[in-house]
Amino acid sequence: MPKSSREKIAKDEKKIISELRIHAKESIDNIAKNCKCSRQKVWRIIKRLEKNKTIWGYNAVVDDEKLDVNRYMLLIKSSYQPMGDTINKIIDLTVQKKGKDIGVNILSGGLLHGMFDWVVIFTAKDINYAKKLKEILLTEYSQNIKEVEIMEYVFPLKEGGIVNPEIKKIREFF
Repeated sequence: MPKSSREKIAKDEKKIISELRIHAKESIDNIAKNCKCSRQKVWRIIKRLEKNKTIWGYNAVVDDEKLDVNRYMLLIKSSYQPMGDTINKIIDLTVQKKGKDIGVNILSGGLLHGMFDWVVIFTAKDINYAKKLKEILLTEYSQNIKEVEIMEYVFPLKEGGIVNPEIKKIREFF
Protein backbone atom coordinates (compact mmCIF):
# COMPACT_ATOMS: atom_id res chain seq x y z
CA MET A 1 0.00 0.00 0.00
CA PRO A 2 1.46 3.40 -0.95
CA LYS A 3 2.49 5.69 1.89
CA SER A 4 -0.08 8.32 0.85
CA SER A 5 -2.88 5.71 1.14
CA ARG A 6 -1.80 4.76 4.68
CA GLU A 7 -1.63 8.44 5.60
CA LYS A 8 -5.14 9.02 4.18
CA ILE A 9 -6.51 6.02 6.13
CA ALA A 10 -4.88 7.27 9.34
CA LYS A 11 -6.27 10.77 8.73
CA ASP A 12 -9.79 9.37 8.14
CA GLU A 13 -9.54 7.20 11.27
CA LYS A 14 -8.54 10.19 13.40
CA LYS A 15 -11.37 12.28 11.95
CA ILE A 16 -13.91 9.52 12.73
CA ILE A 17 -12.49 8.93 16.22
CA SER A 18 -12.76 12.67 16.98
CA GLU A 19 -16.38 12.63 15.87
CA LEU A 20 -17.18 9.48 17.89
CA ARG A 21 -15.66 10.97 21.04
CA ILE A 22 -18.32 13.65 21.05
CA HIS A 23 -21.17 12.08 19.08
CA ALA A 24 -20.87 8.31 19.61
CA LYS A 25 -24.64 7.92 19.76
CA GLU A 26 -25.17 9.57 16.37
CA SER A 27 -26.17 7.47 13.39
CA ILE A 28 -23.51 6.28 10.95
CA ASP A 29 -25.14 8.58 8.35
CA ASN A 30 -24.65 11.67 10.54
CA ILE A 31 -21.09 10.70 11.46
CA ALA A 32 -20.32 10.19 7.76
CA LYS A 33 -21.86 13.56 6.89
CA ASN A 34 -19.86 15.35 9.63
CA CYS A 35 -16.64 13.61 8.52
CA LYS A 36 -17.36 14.15 4.82
CA CYS A 37 -17.00 10.41 4.12
CA SER A 38 -19.31 7.77 2.75
CA ARG A 39 -21.50 5.80 5.14
CA GLN A 40 -19.81 2.54 4.09
CA LYS A 41 -16.33 3.94 4.67
CA VAL A 42 -17.26 5.15 8.18
CA TRP A 43 -18.86 1.80 9.03
CA ARG A 44 -15.78 -0.14 7.80
CA ILE A 45 -13.38 2.12 9.73
CA ILE A 46 -15.41 1.88 12.95
CA LYS A 47 -15.58 -1.91 12.69
CA ARG A 48 -11.80 -2.11 12.09
CA LEU A 49 -11.11 0.24 15.05
CA GLU A 50 -13.33 -1.89 17.30
CA LYS A 51 -11.71 -5.12 16.10
CA ASN A 52 -8.14 -3.89 16.70
CA LYS A 53 -9.22 -2.43 20.08
CA THR A 54 -8.45 1.18 19.21
CA ILE A 55 -12.07 1.72 20.32
CA TRP A 56 -12.70 -0.20 23.57
CA GLY A 57 -16.34 0.73 24.01
CA TYR A 58 -18.80 3.57 24.36
CA ASN A 59 -19.90 5.58 27.41
CA ALA A 60 -22.64 7.94 28.43
CA VAL A 61 -21.53 11.15 30.13
CA VAL A 62 -23.65 11.40 33.26
CA ASP A 63 -24.26 14.17 35.80
CA ASP A 64 -23.03 12.68 39.10
CA GLU A 65 -25.13 15.14 41.10
CA LYS A 66 -28.33 13.76 39.57
CA LEU A 67 -27.26 10.26 40.62
CA ASP A 68 -26.62 11.56 44.17
CA VAL A 69 -22.92 10.59 44.08
CA ASN A 70 -19.65 12.48 44.24
CA ARG A 71 -16.58 11.87 42.11
CA TYR A 72 -13.20 11.23 43.71
CA MET A 73 -9.65 10.49 42.71
CA LEU A 74 -7.18 8.38 44.59
CA LEU A 75 -3.60 9.30 43.80
CA ILE A 76 -1.25 6.49 44.75
CA LYS A 77 2.50 6.54 45.25
CA SER A 78 4.18 3.16 44.95
CA SER A 79 6.65 1.82 47.47
CA TYR A 80 8.71 0.31 44.62
CA GLN A 81 8.65 -3.15 46.19
CA PRO A 82 8.51 -6.08 43.75
CA MET A 83 4.96 -6.43 42.40
CA GLY A 84 4.66 -10.20 42.94
CA ASP A 85 0.98 -11.20 43.05
CA THR A 86 -0.08 -7.53 43.10
CA ILE A 87 0.01 -7.32 39.33
CA ASN A 88 -2.48 -10.21 39.10
CA LYS A 89 -4.83 -8.39 41.49
CA ILE A 90 -4.59 -5.28 39.29
CA ILE A 91 -5.30 -7.28 36.13
CA ASP A 92 -8.18 -9.16 37.81
CA LEU A 93 -9.69 -5.81 38.93
CA THR A 94 -9.82 -7.01 42.55
CA VAL A 95 -10.30 -3.50 43.98
CA GLN A 96 -12.99 -2.68 41.41
CA LYS A 97 -14.97 -5.76 42.48
CA LYS A 98 -14.56 -5.00 46.18
CA GLY A 99 -15.45 -1.36 45.59
CA LYS A 100 -18.66 -2.38 43.88
CA ASP A 101 -19.55 -4.45 46.96
CA ILE A 102 -19.48 -1.28 49.11
CA GLY A 103 -21.30 0.92 46.57
CA VAL A 104 -18.29 2.52 44.89
CA ASN A 105 -18.19 2.67 41.10
CA ILE A 106 -14.68 2.83 39.64
CA LEU A 107 -14.84 4.82 36.40
CA SER A 108 -11.22 4.79 35.31
CA GLY A 109 -7.71 4.33 36.51
CA GLY A 110 -4.22 3.88 35.30
CA LEU A 111 -0.50 4.08 35.62
CA LEU A 112 0.99 7.59 35.83
CA HIS A 113 4.34 9.23 35.32
CA GLY A 114 5.01 12.03 37.80
CA MET A 115 4.71 12.61 41.54
CA PHE A 116 2.20 9.76 41.84
CA ASP A 117 2.28 6.38 40.13
CA TRP A 118 -1.40 5.41 39.89
CA VAL A 119 -4.78 7.13 39.71
CA VAL A 120 -8.23 5.68 40.41
CA ILE A 121 -11.28 7.80 39.54
CA PHE A 122 -14.57 6.70 41.04
CA THR A 123 -17.97 7.76 42.31
CA ALA A 124 -19.23 7.21 45.84
CA LYS A 125 -22.09 8.46 47.99
CA ASP A 126 -19.75 10.51 50.18
CA ILE A 127 -16.21 10.83 51.52
CA ASN A 128 -16.75 7.96 53.97
CA TYR A 129 -17.19 5.54 51.08
CA ALA A 130 -14.13 7.03 49.39
CA LYS A 131 -12.16 6.34 52.57
CA LYS A 132 -13.45 2.76 52.61
CA LEU A 133 -12.10 2.29 49.09
CA LYS A 134 -8.78 3.74 50.23
CA GLU A 135 -8.69 1.16 53.05
CA ILE A 136 -9.42 -1.65 50.58
CA LEU A 137 -6.51 -0.47 48.43
CA LEU A 138 -4.18 -0.26 51.40
CA THR A 139 -5.21 -3.76 52.51
CA GLU A 140 -4.94 -5.39 49.08
CA TYR A 141 -1.68 -3.70 48.09
CA SER A 142 -0.09 -2.96 51.47
CA GLN A 143 3.45 -3.85 50.38
CA ASN A 144 3.24 -1.79 47.21
CA ILE A 145 1.71 1.47 48.43
CA LYS A 146 3.74 4.21 50.06
CA GLU A 147 1.10 6.97 50.06
CA VAL A 148 -2.54 7.54 49.01
CA GLU A 149 -4.26 10.91 48.58
CA ILE A 150 -8.03 11.29 48.18
CA MET A 151 -9.21 14.24 46.14
CA GLU A 152 -12.82 15.20 45.47
CA TYR A 153 -13.58 16.10 41.87
CA VAL A 154 -15.68 19.18 42.60
CA PHE A 155 -16.87 20.38 39.19
CA PRO A 156 -16.29 18.89 35.74
CA LEU A 157 -15.75 21.45 32.98
CA LYS A 158 -15.52 18.80 30.31
CA GLU A 159 -16.06 15.05 30.47
CA GLY A 160 -15.42 12.53 27.74
CA GLY A 161 -14.72 15.37 25.32
CA ILE A 162 -18.11 16.97 26.02
CA VAL A 163 -18.47 20.39 27.67
CA ASN A 164 -20.64 20.32 30.80
CA PRO A 165 -24.06 21.76 29.82
CA GLU A 166 -24.13 23.38 33.28
CA ILE A 167 -20.70 25.01 32.90
CA LYS A 168 -21.96 28.41 34.08
CA LYS A 169 -22.55 26.88 37.53
CA ILE A 170 -18.79 27.00 38.10
CA ARG A 171 -19.31 30.61 39.20
CA GLU A 172 -20.86 29.23 42.40
CA PHE A 173 -17.42 27.99 43.47
CA PHE A 174 -15.75 31.42 43.28
